[in-house]
Amino acid sequence: MNKKGSMGLFTAILTTGLVLSGCTGAGQSTGKEVIKIATQSPLSGAYANIGDAIKQGAGYALQEEKEEFAKMGFELQLFPQDDQADPKQGVTNAQLLVANKDVLGVIGHYNTGVAVPSSSKYEAGKLVMVSPANTGITLTEEGKKTVHRICARNDVQGPAAARYAKNTLGVKNAFIINDKTAYGTGLTDQVKAQFEKDGVGILGLEGITVGEKDYSAVVNQVVSSKPDMVFFGGIYSEGGLLFKQARDKGYQGIFMGGDGIDSSELVTIAGSAAEGVIYTSAAGDVTQTAEGKKWAEAYEKATNKKPETYSVYGYDAMKVLLNGLKNSIKANGNKKPSREQVLDAVHKTKDFQGQFTKVTFTEKGDNEFAQVFVYKFENGKATFVTKAE
Repeated sequence: MNKKGSMGLFTAILTTGLVLSGCTGAGQSTGKEVIKIATQSPLSGAYANIGDAIKQGAGYALQEEKEEFAKMGFELQLFPQDDQADPKQGVTNAQLLVANKDVLGVIGHYNTGVAVPSSSKYEAGKLVMVSPANTGITLTEEGKKTVHRICARNDVQGPAAARYAKNTLGVKNAFIINDKTAYGTGLTDQVKAQFEKDGVGILGLEGITVGEKDYSAVVNQVVSSKPDMVFFGGIYSEGGLLFKQARDKGYQGIFMGGDGIDSSELVTIAGSAAEGVIYTSAAGDVTQTAEGKKWAEAYEKATNKKPETYSVYGYDAMKVLLNGLKNSIKANGNKKPSREQVLDAVHKTKDFQGQFTKVTFTEKGDNEFAQVFVYKFENGKATFVTKAE
């Protein structure tokens, strides 16, 4: 063997060894006990924009805590799941999470219609859930001990939206449309009830189908009835199309919706029809304070993505869960706690100040400090208007 050949062989062996060593290191245990916190949100499909924002916010919070947990002897890992905004997929994921003994908590979901059936699996597995975004009333009304949320419910958001429409916008009549989901119908039921209580006329109540692209039938009804406002209970993917088609057919009134249209993607879908759209959201604007602006800048630097309003709610939901986890570890003699111990500690959360929202859980798992906020799309982006009363 010549010298050149020997050197080539040595280099090949060395390179192979380094590659194998690198692969082994990536999969190797740190010697610490693993604790996984899962996220469940749509990471693909029409709602992926907000689903990813929730995951990114939660992941950012977890990353900040990893070193502290390492000092306690634990390797903290994010375990993101794509529920695809599909109840069946959410349930399938939930079953897998429950079966994984290292998973001690879940941050999720985005869609109430996914959260409710999935939460039944968490309940059976005693796996605590903290939602950053689910506003559907049913979620915390079924007596499940594992279910918690840091955002407001639709029976707070809906009436607040209706009162703002009447008292601030001067709306005298409205046409109400929902997407026939648990979230959409739940929100518009609350809006309709408050409108009727306040004497605002209801000129129409219709549903559209998620995933359809042509809403001419309901748009024609809107145009012919000429309401002061169209209130939409649904998600931005359908809302953007609805608003665009209504404007294209000549409707000149006000568009309003709930937190389902709280996404920068609404502008992408609706184009110029997004201008002036008003919505309420269970998520506040973190950039309203100097501290919040610093957080948003740090978040963007860490994730390479501008924060959506629900990014900080994913972050705060994770912080709440990790605070409970730390408390349960300490109460268990610094040993890995059981799911029941984590659940108990999270449920006892009181006056916890997150980056944006303060959290105290009620017996049902709702947040005593949850609020509703009003935004308006102007010049292609959402602008904070006020807190809704």
